[in-house]
Amino acid sequence: MTETTAEQVLQELLECNRRFAEGCLIHPRQTVARRLEIAQVQRPKAVVVTCSDARVVPLLIFDQGLGDLFVVRVAGNITVDVVHGSIEYAVEHLGVNLVVILGHSSCGAVTATVSGGKTAGQISSFVNAIQPAVDKVRDHPGDTVDNAARANVGMIVEQLKTSEPILMRYLDKGSLKIVGAYYSLTSGLVEVIC
Repeated sequence: MTETTAEQVLQELLECNRRFAEGCLIHPRQTVARRLEIAQVQRPKAVVVTCSDARVVPLLIFDQGLGDLFVVRVAGNITVDVVHGSIEYAVEHLGVNLVVILGHSSCGAVTATVSGGKTAGQISSFVNAIQPAVDKVRDHPGDTVDNAARANVGMIVEQLKTSEPILMRYLDKGSLKIVGAYYSLTSGLVEVIC
């Protein structure tokens, strides 16, 4: 069996996303047989790190089935230590060769950061992580939330591309691809932005 490259996986996900955006979902690999097939071992084709937002559901957005994606969700799709470790686990132990950082339009975590002000409880943990992206685009033309969400994705991709030792090892071998993408809640489309 020929190994699927990261670029092939990415193109498949984007094609499946177009199917989703057009309302032509096929809901693959969501049967009892598939559940039993993967009960003992997982072999996801990609890691998707995305926001906890209830409107952003990677298995639906990419029209995938059980076991197809290793999904990590956290407000603002930030990469705190446990998220970073989850990515490393999928790459090192599950053989995943594609990591997608997926931001989205109308992100509440980014909106909270752009709005500023005092935050209660642990909300400040994601606000503090997103603040550099907001600062980077504050004077740019266009919608600040949209610009900051995209900048946040780019910053996370750059952080991961310099992450040692695990991710750098796979990147240096050419066996790992890390991309940033952006999901439009209205169109349903995902675009690769970095």
